[in-house]
Amino acid sequence: MTYELSKITEHIGIDFQGDDIIIDGIHTLSEATSTQLSFFTDSKYISQLSDTKAAAVLIDEKHAALLPSRTIALITDEAYLKLALASKFFAYKLESTSEQPIVGEGCDIDKHVSFGKNVTLGDNVTLLAGCYVGDNVIIGSGTLLHPNVTLYHHTIIGSDCIIHSGTVIGCDGYGFAHTKLGEHVKIYQNGNVVVEDNVEIGANCAIDRAVFGTTYIRQGTKLDNLIQIAHNCDVGEHSLCAAQVGLAGSTTLGRNVVMGGQSATAGHLEVGAFATIAGKGGVTKSLEGGRTYAGFPAIDHKMWLRLQAKMIGLVKRKK
Repeated sequence: MTYELSKITEHIGIDFQGDDIIIDGIHTLSEATSTQLSFFTDSKYISQLSDTKAAAVLIDEKHAALLPSRTIALITDEAYLKLALASKFFAYKLESTSEQPIVGEGCDIDKHVSFGKNVTLGDNVTLLAGCYVGDNVIIGSGTLLHPNVTLYHHTIIGSDCIIHSGTVIGCDGYGFAHTKLGEHVKIYQNGNVVVEDNVEIGANCAIDRAVFGTTYIRQGTKLDNLIQIAHNCDVGEHSLCAAQVGLAGSTTLGRNVVMGGQSATAGHLEVGAFATIAGKGGVTKSLEGGRTYAGFPAIDHKMWLRLQAKMIGLVKRKK
């Protein structure tokens, strides 16, 4: 899908008087191409302004001069809201049309499986009753989907994966911009999800598609039941997540991270490789790898144990 920039700016309420250009998508400052629209809403990304390749950027007047001369500044004091309005232009059009998939050798597909368009299955794929496989989905060889798994459009599943009943992969992330009156405007989630090889995902998990780009579940990772992975997360290779783990948007886990039951992260942070988060641990900032953390906010496990002992001692003394 491509649109003239003037059409987009007219729809979102920005005055644009320059030479018209064609826009084919939206991306972050660092990832946008010369045919894409981007946005600036957070000063921590100020260093990316001078290097962006974006065709145009939604930006406040104060920072507009930092953009490259080739990039069009779309001046607004509500860049995030304008982004939300513009994202609708590039939302994938959902249809009820169904086509027979391209099927490899040795596949076992229940008659009650539903397909969208342009689906590709590798060899020896097993799809049990009630599964839905959306448009442009790819499923690698040897993968098993238990009953009632849903794969939204453009999801990619690797080889030798197991996905248990009720799991939904590729649903929209929880993204909204807010008007000055407190109304919530949907940011259309136009990325996808990639699940690499040898991943097992438990029952009733939800893995959100990226706003732009991709949400990744890297190879060898094992997810328990009832887990929420938000948009643009990157779960490292061979990570283990126990039941009811929740990752907020743009969380990055290094390889072999272990997260205990009901532990969770805030968004836009990194947990280093081979770190362990104890059950119910709450990660509020980026953490180094190779260590064990506990508590809320999550701190070094040994320190957390000493802290608990101190508190118990204080309570006993008061008695």
